Amino acid sequence: MSEDKNLKSFAGAGEKEFDNSLRPRELGEFIGQASLKKKLDICLRAAGGREQPLDHLLFHGPPGLGKTTLAYIMAKEMGVNIRCTSGPALDKVGDLAAILSSFSPGDVFFIDEIHRLKASVEEALYPAMEDFRLDIIIGEGPSAKTMQLPLPKFTLIGATTRSGSLGGALRDRFGIVERIGLYPPEELSLIIERSAAILAVRIEKDACFLIASRSRGTPRIANRLLRRVRDWAQVQGHDIVSAAAADEALAVFGVDKNGLCEMDRKLLTVLIKNYNGGPAGLKTLEAALGEEADTISDVYEPYLIQEGYIERTKTGRLATMKARKKLGISKNSDDELF
Repeated sequence: MSEDKNLKSFAGAGEKEFDNSLRPRELGEFIGQASLKKKLDICLRAAGGREQPLDHLLFHGPPGLGKTTLAYIMAKEMGVNIRCTSGPALDKVGDLAAILSSFSPGDVFFIDEIHRLKASVEEALYPAMEDFRLDIIIGEGPSAKTMQLPLPKFTLIGATTRSGSLGGALRDRFGIVERIGLYPPEELSLIIERSAAILAVRIEKDACFLIASRSRGTPRIANRLLRRVRDWAQVQGHDIVSAAAADEALAVFGVDKNGLCEMDRKLLTVLIKNYNGGPAGLKTLEAALGEEADTISDVYEPYLIQEGYIERTKTGRLATMKARKKLGISKNSDDELF
């Protein structure tokens, strides 16, 4: 397949298909998280040696770091099937029963956003995880009966961006609990090189590192930025993406040298200009920005806090002096930013 055909093929793919096309299939292909991979490899080999399913496993950390990818890898390494769903999608205990009763021994059940499970479904998971059975209540009132449905032994893999929102009773039933942290630019650069090779995009190492340094420590963002740089380079007629070309492309799409996007800068601007730097509550920012509170707290805030642009306090969000310097707004200035 030629490079042009390859580019057109991926240009028409949706976000999900794009992410899936770049997803590593084996633990050895997974770049970064060396300590986590070592521990997972030990657990996999030990479970395989005993010919038993892997202990239930919980991944937690910011979005886009590879929790879903690792779930697929674990299933492939064990040679079993995987069934995926999300916490909000499991509406009733009957949905859970229908899924678990269709499993073969050793299969993997992956629940994304597991902290968003309904209380009734979460409680039904307890005996399923511990004793591999489901307690189903038939009927109501005094005539209600409890039926026990035996289940094949399976491995539950949960993923959450909010480990603090996960109930202790559920968390304690996971035999393996691991946090996935942000990636350094060196590892993200290798991920971009791998993705570029899959997409047949010719790109210089310096350009890979430049994109990596603006990807907020997140592989999903790194691959998304690579996609945009690829599109820009294709339209501009660049055969090879250089660092200068990548810098120009990212500027076009509103990503600055610190990795801040337009919404990041808008959030900081609103906080400083409208609320004198804060404190401002999350609901206040939601109304001012026209963005959902969960998106602000889960997608934008973690990086801004990590980089020292925002402080989260009991009374609300505060913009730091670093944020003011970034936007060129002094503490006593009422000048317009743009």
